[in-house]
Amino acid sequence: MLSAISKKTAEVLGAMLVVSFIVFLVLEANVEDVAVKVLGAYSAPDQRAAWLAENGYNDPFLVRYVRWLWDFVTLDWGQSTLFRVPVTDVLPQRLAATGVLAGATLALMVPIALVLGIVAGMREGSATDRSVSFFSVLTTSIPEFATAVFLSAIFVFWLGWLPGASTMISGFSITELILPVSVLTLYSAGYLARITRASMVEAMRSPYVRTALMKGASTSRIVLHHALRNALIAPVTVVMLQIPWLLSGVIVVEVFFAYKGFGTLLYEAALNSDVFLIEACAMVSVVVVVATQLISDILYRLLNPRLRVAVKPAGATA
Repeated sequence: MLSAISKKTAEVLGAMLVVSFIVFLVLEANVEDVAVKVLGAYSAPDQRAAWLAENGYNDPFLVRYVRWLWDFVTLDWGQSTLFRVPVTDVLPQRLAATGVLAGATLALMVPIALVLGIVAGMREGSATDRSVSFFSVLTTSIPEFATAVFLSAIFVFWLGWLPGASTMISGFSITELILPVSVLTLYSAGYLARITRASMVEAMRSPYVRTALMKGASTSRIVLHHALRNALIAPVTVVMLQIPWLLSGVIVVEVFFAYKGFGTLLYEAALNSDVFLIEACAMVSVVVVVATQLISDILYRLLNPRLRVAVKPAGATA
């Protein structure tokens, strides 16, 4: 298992290097463009040339890439042209804000989706199964912005129960989290419920479950001791894949509710051509994806006993 994890780690780190090179190539291959974005469109040519020379942009491309990669590892992410402060002064706060939003979404979405998927999978073809499937397809088919508009129309403009913005100007507010968390939960829970339902149906059809049923074992014992563990393998992987999406894929939700998180920060950086901030956001996203992929692979092997069995090399003796 350790060797497999080490191999997986090498693969994801290699993928991270490739993505980092692409990010650097896209954003910093044209040094003149970088100078314009940093100094402004009305900067003089001699100012740009002096800035490029001062910051090492006259060096070969690969030298600049290695230096940039080292700066990222050592948390030297440059100066934000939008906020006029170091990127490290802006990014952690926005990451923490999105972490709160993502944590609340996962805490609500995962139990709901797992329960719905397990119940539907246990009763394949029943009215409960069809209802869960209909709910899952409906929620995943509606885009986040449409759900946000629909919920805002009901709870903000019609009933007046909730605030329409989640700016957190007066400090942390649970009521301001309700709408963005609800939108993200509705969109994600359906997909996870469908995956859980499919895994549960497959587990309930397996030979060992049928054997347990013929021996007279109770349904609760069969589900808890036999089917549930195997049925959770795929959902756990899906949950880990939801984390990168919650980090950088919630731009629409954060912008709609004016939530000052990582998604809004990336949106603002793109609108204002803040090169160094865009690079930092992109690389942080890559790190999160790599970390979640690795954790997902470890959990997958822990839940699947067949992958933990040590295979003896050919010719080995007992």
